[in-house]
Amino acid sequence: MKTIYSKTPLLKSYKLKEEKGLNVFYKMECHQPTGSFKIRGMENLCRHYLKKGQRKFIASSGGNAGFSMAYVGTKLGAEVKIIVPKSTSELMIAKIKNLGVEVEIYGKVWDETHEYALRQAEESGAIYVSPFDDALLWEGHASMIDECVKKMPQPSKIVLSVGGGGLLLGVLEGMRRNGWEDTEVIAVETFGAASFQKSIEKDEIITLPSITSIASSLGAKRIAVQAFEQAKEYKVTPFLVSDEDTVRAIFSFLDEYNILVEPACGASLAYPLLYSEKLNGQDTVLVIACGGVNTGFEQLMNYKFRFLD
Repeated sequence: MKTIYSKTPLLKSYKLKEEKGLNVFYKMECHQPTGSFKIRGMENLCRHYLKKGQRKFIASSGGNAGFSMAYVGTKLGAEVKIIVPKSTSELMIAKIKNLGVEVEIYGKVWDETHEYALRQAEESGAIYVSPFDDALLWEGHASMIDECVKKMPQPSKIVLSVGGGGLLLGVLEGMRRNGWEDTEVIAVETFGAASFQKSIEKDEIITLPSITSIASSLGAKRIAVQAFEQAKEYKVTPFLVSDEDTVRAIFSFLDEYNILVEPACGASLAYPLLYSEKLNGQDTVLVIACGGVNTGFEQLMNYKFRFLD
């Protein structure tokens, strides 16, 4: 079966090798058709329910998950509606609408959107699609690790961004089924969206009062229960970066690969680029360049003027 998602490249960072003597590899999920790893899980979920005769889906999303579900649903002939919070950019809303998919705006933040979408799905008999909290999504996301196993030795560290926890759970599933369980995972968030770090610190799931980061795709106020539980079973280390760090990393990545990603991805990129003292030449580091299409050129320049000038 030909997949809708792409088997993305694994690229070595010659820049970090030359400048800092580091062995860093990027899994280029930014090269997906929707610009984000989210398409993997959405395809797995959509195909699962289509096989059962379900064709109607309602998804809540702040952006990338909804765009990926809309894209996959369009390709597979499903009926899809995406509900987004008011914080979602016009850029992202336009991308979804351009696919011919219905978009409704509800709620100030994703958590409100989520509750509303759940009610709509129940009332209409549609399948509710979470942006991160579903085992079918994690199973799909794990395919990126399956691909990495074929192209590189087991890394000592895997660096990824954490929002609601879907990517983390997908990577842990991929590690588990490929025998990489003893690899350390560096789970990166921004200070203004640190629900995972605070939950690990308090040893209980913490709900943030608000999201104050520009990394809106990391903007779940509460981490998935499974992400919290499974993180305690593996070597998962929370790490926080500033919004300024994410912007610096975006520009550095753009200079090296001519690819624009959003701040949610810039968070994980910041770890090897700006905190190289935490790594050494003996480490083999896999960074999930999760991508994201929630940032256009105009927004990028706004970030530059706000944080770097």
